[in-house]
Amino acid sequence: MGLTGAGGGILSVPLLIFFLHLTVAQAAPIALSAVALAATVGAFLGLKSKILRYKAAGLMAIFGLILSPVGLWLAPQIPNAPLLILFSCTLFFIASRLYLQARNELKGIPENRAKPPPCLINSEIGKLHWTLPCASALTLSGSVAGFLSGLLGVGGGFIIVPALKRYTDLPVQSIVATSLGVLAIITGGGAIFSAVAGNLNLEIAAPFSVAALGGLLLGQALGKKMSGPRISQIFVLLTLVIASSLLVKGILNLLG
Repeated sequence: MGLTGAGGGILSVPLLIFFLHLTVAQAAPIALSAVALAATVGAFLGLKSKILRYKAAGLMAIFGLILSPVGLWLAPQIPNAPLLILFSCTLFFIASRLYLQARNELKGIPENRAKPPPCLINSEIGKLHWTLPCASALTLSGSVAGFLSGLLGVGGGFIIVPALKRYTDLPVQSIVATSLGVLAIITGGGAIFSAVAGNLNLEIAAPFSVAALGGLLLGQALGKKMSGPRISQIFVLLTLVIASSLLVKGILNLLG
């Protein structure tokens, strides 16, 4: 998360599944609590640096919070094997998108835009110019991120970061900080909802969350010394390994 503004839940859930032998439904609330703590600190640092767009983050987070409990409720209703396969397919999709973006950036290939993004920065005041298409695009993105956050415990950063890149003309640092702001609210709400419902294992969640916070701060420090495309390529390789392992595990569970 410190490097890219995403990826906390994507890595947390598989790690909990493989090393602690938890199901997706059991791992998701723990991952959400870890992402929530780390993202909150990251968002605070972004707000302090005045690069977090809090209105955009708030709009996306509100609708994400509405859909997150739906995903959290649905996850235990679905058998673990189909959820593992769904998670792995999600990771393959993320990896393919990130790979293409990183390749184009390294080759200097500009992103093709048929028209300007709906959310543009007003150069006179330095803030986003709000329009109905802008609000609609961010609302939809936040809703999808919230639902997947609850269902898979993935945080939703892999939805939010590409959405902000596609629908706004914000610089990369502002996109990462704004994504962390959205994640802090969505995952924080999901973690609280899980705790109230009795689905959060605090004995695992507490140390895991503290470690995630340390990782975020380390990632932010390293991110200042590494290029974005190279970071994405490393993340893609790691994601592909995890996705392949989850797919095999899901298929074996399904057949067994």
